[in-house]
Amino acid sequence: MTHPAYLDPESGARYPIDEPRWRSDEGTPLMVSPGPGIDPDDIDGGTRSIWRYRAALPIGIPDPITLGEGCTPLVEGEWAGSRTRFKLEWFSPSGSFKDRGASVMLSALRAQGVERVIEDSSGNGGAAIAAYGAAGGLDVTVFAPASTSPAKLAQARAYGARIELVDGPREASQEAAIAASERGDGFYASHNWQPFFLEGTKTLAYELWEDLGFRAPDSVVVPVGAGSSLLGCFLGFRELQRAGRIERIPRLYAAQPLNCSPLDAAFRGERDRPVRPTVAEGTVIRSPLRLAEMLAAVRESRGGTVAVPEEEILAARRGLAECGLFAEPTSATAAAAHARLLASGAVRPEETTAVILTGSGLKAAHLDHRTS
Repeated sequence: MTHPAYLDPESGARYPIDEPRWRSDEGTPLMVSPGPGIDPDDIDGGTRSIWRYRAALPIGIPDPITLGEGCTPLVEGEWAGSRTRFKLEWFSPSGSFKDRGASVMLSALRAQGVERVIEDSSGNGGAAIAAYGAAGGLDVTVFAPASTSPAKLAQARAYGARIELVDGPREASQEAAIAASERGDGFYASHNWQPFFLEGTKTLAYELWEDLGFRAPDSVVVPVGAGSSLLGCFLGFRELQRAGRIERIPRLYAAQPLNCSPLDAAFRGERDRPVRPTVAEGTVIRSPLRLAEMLAAVRESRGGTVAVPEEEILAARRGLAECGLFAEPTSATAAAAHARLLASGAVRPEETTAVILTGSGLKAAHLDHRTS
């Protein structure tokens, strides 16, 4: 078995995995070399968090930073004429699926000697890094667009993170965060760049597999911005396939708002699709860093992409609430996409489909269900 390493998917270059690193020498994003997968006997059944799957991680971390993330409910509900399984990721400690990635990434970095971290985020990512930084005794600075809703930054501030507001588009926050890291202000622990974040989100696949009695669903629908939930599912299910635990990777469907849908545009061969404001703020990334990997995940899994108009996102949010599920608009995008997939026949009612509801409706409580 090849020793785990950071891997540049473009050049094939490998780097030691026991050293802090967030990009290649050429400045490109890295992945972790593929893992062999695990068997049910490898699960630590005495641990109620994502760390029950620690055997699937590329390095041993004896003292992880954990707040009990993972083990979120998978509940059945009637949706668009089908019995659908909703994975309620808002039960995570900071209220979103990004706690999975934050726990593994910051645990690995702390084990590698990192004490100060820098993140750029306009929402859930910053909250998760701030929460796990606080739990792990790390110094955290979050760079965010000056236009970010104060309510979204309040959570990260509550955990003790410093907030640096940056004028300009979302990309300006990333540039400012990288510049601060290069000045020596901290290690750049971006949830978009750091490959250990994906090692955390891949536990979503392992958990769905365990939730369903150690079998894979037929399809998974995920909301997509930077793509960490999509790629995490793909990595985890691919490892399970490699281990012989599942026959095939579930069909992965990426849901995006039509107003900001670069993955859907690329999948359909469209160029210069306009980007407009969207209520699904968690997906607003014009040029995803890992677009090529996301396209490969959708195609290799025999899945697809769905671009959802604003009115359908808001209708899905109201519909979920009527089922007792209070989801943020980004999550509602996945539910709306599932309805479209059912209507088109791409997904059949008798199949097992998991829809990932990534974040709590409390993250967007300013939206009024009566008028949205």
